[in-house]
Amino acid sequence: MHRIKVLGVPLDLGAGHRGVDMGPNAIRVAGLYDGLRQLGYDVKDLGNVHVPNPESREPGDPKARFLAEIAAACAETAEILERELDDDVRPVILGGDHSLAIGSVAGVASYWRKKGQRIGLIWIDAHADMNTPETSPTGNIHGMPLSCLLGMGRPELTGIGGFSPKVLPENTVLLGIRSVDAEERLVVKKSGVTVFTMRQVDEKGVRKCMRKAVELASHGTAGFHLSFDVDGVDAFEAPGVGTPVRGGLTYRESHLIAEMAFDSGKLLGMDVTEVNPVEDSRNQTALLGAELVFSAFGRRIL
Repeated sequence: MHRIKVLGVPLDLGAGHRGVDMGPNAIRVAGLYDGLRQLGYDVKDLGNVHVPNPESREPGDPKARFLAEIAAACAETAEILERELDDDVRPVILGGDHSLAIGSVAGVASYWRKKGQRIGLIWIDAHADMNTPETSPTGNIHGMPLSCLLGMGRPELTGIGGFSPKVLPENTVLLGIRSVDAEERLVVKKSGVTVFTMRQVDEKGVRKCMRKAVELASHGTAGFHLSFDVDGVDAFEAPGVGTPVRGGLTYRESHLIAEMAFDSGKLLGMDVTEVNPVEDSRNQTALLGAELVFSAFGRRIL
């Protein structure tokens, strides 16, 4: 049985909508620790990464807003994870906007890189998150983390951990996207990553898409990191997000993804991002986030 270490990253600088800085604690109070301990895990909370609030800083570069602050938070995230990991530890990173994954994936990739292995990445999201400062219509970095992990973007972000890219496109899968910016489409198509849009999920079914995702993310790797943006789930089930998009994954489809990640035996760590209590109803979305972690770490119906 693996040990689990939980790290909060209350990053509220990469998005254009406030509130996600409260996400980590909202997921914690949704019963995260009790649920994991009931599954038999030893759980350690590493606390929260320090992140300044947007009101205390100027956004700076309009093409990459709050770049220095986000780079610092992601670098700290990566350093903590690399230090705290061992072969028997699985990290759960709570957000916070999705730009935190620049740090979380860097930390997990750095640990396994020192052991001579690379990692894969399965990215669940309504959005592709593959803008660059040149293509982004907003300059919000939470729309850029996947491109950064693939080696595209500002060196302050791509160079975290001292190497780039953090993951190879052939081991990277996007699942559930349904909102892609005009210029971002070309970046996605040229990147070489495998993409399952919501139309493909509708046509093929989640099971088939996830089986292929696990196969690709596991091929030649130590395993894969699962980065789950809760806006990948339909807004009816997950209202507490900053950028909701109708027509997303159902409650059961979301859990099937997490359950299949566990069944693969290849899950190295997990992000739960973009939980925004300001937009939520009775902590419904944070509860979903906690439940998805439970499914990813072995909760079953029978």
